[in-house]
Amino acid sequence: MSTVLVMVLGLAALVVGAELLVRGGSGLAARLGVAPITIGLTVVALGTSMPELAIGIDAARSDSGGLAVGNIIGTNLVNLLLILGLSAAIRPIALPSRTLRFDLPVITAVALVVFVMGRDGTLTSVEGTVLIVLGVAYTYGVLRAGRADAAERPADTAAGSAATTGSAARDVLSLVIGLVVIVIGADLLVSGAIDAAASLGVSDAVIGLTVIAIGTSAPELVTTLLSTFRGDRDLALGNLIGSSVYNIVFILGVTVLAAPGAVPVPDEVLTADLVLMAVVALACVPVFVTGRRISRPEGALFVLAYVVYLGWLIAARA
Repeated sequence: MSTVLVMVLGLAALVVGAELLVRGGSGLAARLGVAPITIGLTVVALGTSMPELAIGIDAARSDSGGLAVGNIIGTNLVNLLLILGLSAAIRPIALPSRTLRFDLPVITAVALVVFVMGRDGTLTSVEGTVLIVLGVAYTYGVLRAGRADAAERPADTAAGSAATTGSAARDVLSLVIGLVVIVIGADLLVSGAIDAAASLGVSDAVIGLTVIAIGTSAPELVTTLLSTFRGDRDLALGNLIGSSVYNIVFILGVTVLAAPGAVPVPDEVLTADLVLMAVVALACVPVFVTGRRISRPEGALFVLAYVVYLGWLIAARA
């Protein structure tokens, strides 16, 4: 099967899977009486992060630490700059208060934690364990905030949620099938992209930061854009923020633990990409807090920043 055909099939699977995922996630949130952002921050975020996990573990066991770390850092840059920016450029994003109080500080903090951990050039099993513990604590915080939001919702809203058509089993089935199809689609897309990039003699770190990062972010991209056009912005926002946090704490943590030894952080990643990830996380703070929304111009600026970064990456290191 040709590389182009594999990539086309992967993209098609992503579109179908994202549609099922959004329908199932939105329906389940309404049925359970919880905010869609809670489903996006947990179930959907973990599901769309599965391609990164599979690639990270495989790369770590194959002694390709640069690809594993580069993939996760690159994916978060795609999530926060390209995908979030595109979504805001299409339609401004209003930010829930819980995002400003809880999710934003967490995503900034974990980016800085990894930056500090990686400064010595390696990520050890102890540091991987710390990341996983942080992931468990974050999940507990999300669920606790979700229960608080549900308790504050008006009674008529809860009643409206209970009247959702269909069955809970159908929503769960749609969610699960959507996640499975997305993982399969991402695997096809990334496999084709890796073959194409490898034939050009590109380094592991650059492949991880570009081709694989964009490919494994395709689930988040398709899900976010589809949610944006359907009006499920909370689900889309939760998916992006949750995926970005889980990529660092769970995906990177498990990847480090799965490696036979410490995972090396290449010098080029350490001095540029890891720094940029921390800077982007910090830069999000004033943008998110000012006006409690991400405007179209701000979204366009995010996209432009990613395009400039990608252009520099290809020109300087490919």
